[in-house]
Amino acid sequence: MRSRISLLLLALTAVSTPAFAQPAPQPPPAPVPPLPGPDAPADAPIAIPPLPDVNDPMLAPVRGATRNIATLEEALSLVKARSTDLQTARQEIERAAGLSRSALAGVLFSINGTVSGTHNFLTSQTQILTGTSTTPSLKTVESPNPNFMTGAVTLVQPLVNVAALQNWGTARENEKAVLLDLTDVQRQVSLGLASALVSVVTAERLAELNRVGFRTSLERLELTRRRRALGAATGLDVVRAQADVESARATLVTGDESLAQAREALGLAVGLPQQVGVARELRIDGIEQAALSACKAVANLEARADIAAARQRVYVADRRADNVKLQFLPSLNAQSSVGTTTIDTGSTPNTTWNIQAVLSVPLWEGGARYGALRTANAVTREAEITLEVLRRNATIQLSKAQRGVTVTESSRKVAADARALAAEVDRLVRAGYAQGQGTSLDLVTAAFGLRQAEINLALAEFNVVQARVLAVLSLADCPF
Repeated sequence: MRSRISLLLLALTAVSTPAFAQPAPQPPPAPVPPLPGPDAPADAPIAIPPLPDVNDPMLAPVRGATRNIATLEEALSLVKARSTDLQTARQEIERAAGLSRSALAGVLFSINGTVSGTHNFLTSQTQILTGTSTTPSLKTVESPNPNFMTGAVTLVQPLVNVAALQNWGTARENEKAVLLDLTDVQRQVSLGLASALVSVVTAERLAELNRVGFRTSLERLELTRRRRALGAATGLDVVRAQADVESARATLVTGDESLAQAREALGLAVGLPQQVGVARELRIDGIEQAALSACKAVANLEARADIAAARQRVYVADRRADNVKLQFLPSLNAQSSVGTTTIDTGSTPNTTWNIQAVLSVPLWEGGARYGALRTANAVTREAEITLEVLRRNATIQLSKAQRGVTVTESSRKVAADARALAAEVDRLVRAGYAQGQGTSLDLVTAAFGLRQAEINLALAEFNVVQARVLAVLSLADCPF
């Protein structure tokens, strides 16, 4: 009986409920693309809403250089005509040739002519007997002659002068050392030019990446502001997005300045006091191949121009020490003189001609030769030390250059993998943030990591090309 009464009361209560107490019908929620769960495949597609349009004056492309270089051959032609390093090396060759010609004069004959005119203020007159015994006469003679002129031509031919011959040979050996210096300067200029070209290409690539990152940060800031207007984000999220924009802006400014400096360095490398850019058709790998084809490999480290030049300087310094030693030997010269005068001596002809053999024996000059010998020996020792230091440095440089190719290629692979991971992290964070998951700090951190990974990859590619060029030019000559 009680159970029936209870059921009746429940029925009456349900019927007496007012209509306004019924829940209003709600539209079905819009479908939200689910995030991939832990069991979902890694390549599951995630829908990302389209990014808003943004505009900023700093998004404009970087200003082009005054002049662009399209090929390495064009750069080399500018270097040949305008490089001050090459011009200095060529002038050193001219200087060495001049010293060699001056040394040759020591073994060739010399001709000297002299003419003098004399006027005597104090004279006296005497009478002398002239003529024959049958017709004697007196003649007034003024002594010394008040006005007269004399002239002479002297020829000197060294017959035995070992020191002069040695000095000439030493000067010719020094010319060889200077020529080797020019070859090494050409190698260094080629290496610097290739590095400058690659630096400009890399800096331009970084400038483009910086603008892409800056645009992305502006788009994220706009999305965050919209989310805040809808109540899905806080003021802290907007501030973090603004901080990311300013960080990207600072990177953009720094990258543009680095590009300007790289262009200026390339301008100085080709001898132009202005910014010089690189045409877009000139790629990094093209620079590498052109640089390698412009130079030829040498057999070993001893054949490299700078080592050969240092070794030649040791030989020249040793010969100069021998030059000083040979100054202790006597020398033999042949001399011939022709002279004339306007003085009427009455007994000798006015014009005379003679020939002489002159033997010069150095006895004592105060010790100057001994001092020169000590100086020459010290210079020889310094040249030997310089050669040894250069050999040690070149050996380490060659080892580093060869090892650098492997290291930079490994670094580039690591940078490429890191960039791919950073791009995937940034994609996932943006997708989650668009669906309300994650924080603005995650968004900013992922964006910064992607920008840095892009920069690291570009720098790694630059380092690979530079290492390859350096490895080849470490054992090469670049004649041009």
